[in-house]
Amino acid sequence: MKSLLFLVLISVCWAEPHPGNSSLEHERIVHIQENGPRLLVVAEQAKIFSHRGGNVTLPCKFYHEHTSTAGSGTHKIRVKWTKLTYDYLKEVDVFVAMGHHRKSYGSYQGRVSLRESSENDASLIITNIMLEDYGRYKCEVIEGLEDDTAVVTLNLEGVVFPYSPRLGRYNLNFHEAQRACAEQDSVMASFDQLYDAWRSGLDWCNAGWLSDGSVQYPITKPREPCGGRNTVPGVRNYGFWDKDKSRYDVFCFTSNFNGRFYYLIHPTKLTYDEAVQACLKDGSQIAKVGQIFAAWKLLGYDRCDAGWLADGSVRYPISRPRKRCSPSEAAVRFVGFPDKKHKLYGVYCFRAYN
Repeated sequence: MKSLLFLVLISVCWAEPHPGNSSLEHERIVHIQENGPRLLVVAEQAKIFSHRGGNVTLPCKFYHEHTSTAGSGTHKIRVKWTKLTYDYLKEVDVFVAMGHHRKSYGSYQGRVSLRESSENDASLIITNIMLEDYGRYKCEVIEGLEDDTAVVTLNLEGVVFPYSPRLGRYNLNFHEAQRACAEQDSVMASFDQLYDAWRSGLDWCNAGWLSDGSVQYPITKPREPCGGRNTVPGVRNYGFWDKDKSRYDVFCFTSNFNGRFYYLIHPTKLTYDEAVQACLKDGSQIAKVGQIFAAWKLLGYDRCDAGWLADGSVRYPISRPRKRCSPSEAAVRFVGFPDKKHKLYGVYCFRAYN
């Protein structure tokens, strides 16, 4: 076994005599000793991909720099997982383990545990993934006075979609935007999610809230009403606005679902209230906006029939552009917010699986 290297730092400090205090030492020696190898925490993958309802393992292992052992045996190992906010200034507690003690927090209770496939494995298992689980996670390992961290990003397969309510364009403050997304089976999109959607072709001229409190919009085809024809494509940033007073649209994010999305075959067209009851009679509920976008983007759902959705809007999903059915592009086509009592349309329903 290689002998340990001891580093002794001897600092000699000379002090001039102080006229008011002749007892001060003229020489001070400070010994600093670094005893043992440095603790290292490593994430084998920086990004992990999953989907809503799935299970995932966020990798994290710890080592000592000059040994192959997991710990020195002198101190108990403490493992702490937290979720980082967009600006890294705040952390949300997820899971803590020390010896036989385990504790999970908030919405993670009952869904997280350590994998512990080996003595140095601090990887976190998350089950039944929720849309809110998307983001960056920090694995921190502490042993005595030593500690180190690694960061892992959990990405979810899904779709970003712009949303505005029946009231029309630019009517949501930040908090109302959060609720609007939740009501449509989604969460507010992050900048990274909007940026990925823009790279995949999302083009939308209305500015919308993002989860970090910023207001932005994606442009793939520059034009006069959207920053000008001579500007370059990109995600336009309005900056950060007052979350209570400022009003914009919102970009929502949703993932796959555990259920069946379908157009209800019915002998007649329906008012909104009749559509709600028709889905209930069929053992389902009227579908939400997030569910039609998820079915269109992730399952390739294609239907040229306009139908009611839960928010009172009428839309239809086209995956195969063709004459009379979104001839120029694949999209979820928006008809509008018709009069609920007098206008007649079909209806899209959603049946959740147990």
